[in-house]
Amino acid sequence: MTAHQSSLQSSTRSLAIWTFSWTFSVAIATFGPKFIWQEEVLLTLAAIALNVVLGVKMIITNMHFLNNLDELQRKIQLEAMAIALGATIVGGLAFSLLDITDVIGFDAEIGFLVIFTSLTYLVSLVLIRNKYL
Repeated sequence: MTAHQSSLQSSTRSLAIWTFSWTFSVAIATFGPKFIWQEEVLLTLAAIALNVVLGVKMIITNMHFLNNLDELQRKIQLEAMAIALGATIVGGLAFSLLDITDVIGFDAEIGFLVIFTSLTYLVSLVLIRNKYL
């Protein structure tokens, strides 16, 4: 294994760990107040603060991961991210408008948008990788 491959493997592993940690902290901040600490405000604020700190660390780790990629891999990642960002803005605003105008019978919750963004990114990543590789 080359030094570059080893560095890429390490940054990929680090990104996975920080992404999982952040995702887990979202679950704790969401469900902790109701099921673990019975809506204690200080614990809820601490869980949200931890979520933000882990989120920032995940973003920094993602930037490091992108910097370890070769040019083609970086291009693939950035194109998939661009599609996911654009689709999220356009789709999210449309979803919100559907909610505001009562066209849909439920609230346009942020969780739906996160799932939409994630799926759009994953599908885009697969399609773009197939295009270039």
